[in-house]
Amino acid sequence: MAMTWDEVVALASELPEVAESTWWRNPALKVSGKGFARLRSEAEGGLVLLCEMAEKEAMLASGDPAFYTTPHYDGHPYILIDLDRIESDQLRELLDAAWWLSAPAKLRRQQAR
Repeated sequence: MAMTWDEVVALASELPEVAESTWWRNPALKVSGKGFARLRSEAEGGLVLLCEMAEKEAMLASGDPAFYTTPHYDGHPYILIDLDRIESDQLRELLDAAWWLSAPAKLRRQQAR
């Protein structure tokens, strides 16, 4: 089932201090002013999501068609996600991981309690 941007926002809003914003003139999600997810308007579309480089490599190597990249993102810690091919539970986990990479340490400590 295809995910919409509104559903992505709803999932991310479960995390503390997430705000809808813009990033590169596209809808985005930020925590404490730092972007961790962006809806792409580029030809390939999809969702740009912050991740660890090792996690990106593992997702791409898995062969799961929900994950892809473009030459622009080579060498950068962002995975591209096809919202038509990802399950909401899987996206929730990835959004949580991206939030942890962007959130300030104080906010992460509060969340860990």
